[in-house]
Amino acid sequence: MQTLIRAVDEADSSTHLLEAVQALAIAQTKAAIPALIAALGYNNPGAAVAAVDGLIGLGEASVLPLLEQLDSYNYGARAWAVRALAGIGDPRGLDILLSAAQNDFAMSVRRAATKGLGSIHWQQLEPNRLQFAQSQVLKALLNVSQDHEWIVRYAAVLSLQSLAISVSKIQPDWLAQIQTKLDSLAETDESLTIRARVRFAQQQIKLALTASHQ
Repeated sequence: MQTLIRAVDEADSSTHLLEAVQALAIAQTKAAIPALIAALGYNNPGAAVAAVDGLIGLGEASVLPLLEQLDSYNYGARAWAVRALAGIGDPRGLDILLSAAQNDFAMSVRRAATKGLGSIHWQQLEPNRLQFAQSQVLKALLNVSQDHEWIVRYAAVLSLQSLAISVSKIQPDWLAQIQTKLDSLAETDESLTIRARVRFAQQQIKLALTASHQ
């Protein structure tokens, strides 16, 4: 492992850095997490993608180090960290995802964060925090579904579908809000792709509700 980490530190070209980070990510060991997080800020998109994949693969173990190392002064590293947290789906990253989905200036970051809001592992959250957290996500997704970039709205539809299925039994009022929003998007969104994906989401929600009552 030290050899793999040293290879990242000593890489003398973009190609060598990419190869070194890829090898480190493939190793899938917790000892690699600090070096993978550092690679998010190297101004090498290929290496950053490999590092994100490695951090996602390591799952929960990556979350606290990512949150502790988030650098508000290094936008690039922070943006890649958001992608990693979105892919992991740990509730501890929820505040970061909520903020990025609604406020980040980069379309790709808003999209990743929005998609991540639909992949939160709710079973990991304490019951006394669940309702408030899900209400925050619902509010954010309803807001983001109006984003001016269609690809962000697409991610919002995916996450609204996921949230609708998650809350259908315990929060029927929220389910109704989601269904109303999807109905509106199906009729008014300027993107045919969005409207088609909304209809698919509506079908999947209906199937899930039917299955839950059987």
